[in-house]
Amino acid sequence: MADVATSARRSRITAERAAELYEAVLDLLREVGYDGLTMDAVAARTRSSKATLYRQWGGKPELVARALRHNKPVSMADIDTGSLRGDFMEMVALQDDCKMEQDQALMRGLFHAIHGNPELHRALRQLLIEPEITGLNELLRRAVARGEIAADNPALEYAIHMLVGGFVAREFVEERPADQEFLRSYIDAVILPALGV
Repeated sequence: MADVATSARRSRITAERAAELYEAVLDLLREVGYDGLTMDAVAARTRSSKATLYRQWGGKPELVARALRHNKPVSMADIDTGSLRGDFMEMVALQDDCKMEQDQALMRGLFHAIHGNPELHRALRQLLIEPEITGLNELLRRAVARGEIAADNPALEYAIHMLVGGFVAREFVEERPADQEFLRSYIDAVILPALGV
């Protein structure tokens, strides 16, 4: 019953208007970070009422998580080129280097904010992280079904760690953001061999 009420309540904002709001939220995050972002600032930037924002999203953590989810409209589960390498390369090709660098900067700031904000952590986990893990698992399941990966390969459960590690380590070790060229090379040199491909 509560889900029906929530759906009805949330249907008042059009998809186009929600997209505008999400872009404004991401712009504000880039400008002031998570701690500096306020619902007042979002309302002012988008010419919305705070009441509408709270009614639609419940609060800042969910609004931020949904904005980030909207910023990544293609799920890994939707990528199916017929080969695992092709799927990974398609995943890399979905974002250009500039957008990838912007997104990495956003995520760095949010990882710091998570430590003091369990609501943000929960919202990001539910709306961003878990769908990506589910999508990757589907992509890997198809590779196993095609016979590209052995079903008992121990690296399967660490694939998400390897992917995230590539993003994080490049900046930490080399003081440069991960870009398409690096990720393609990393996938070929690290992830695919670990998976036995």
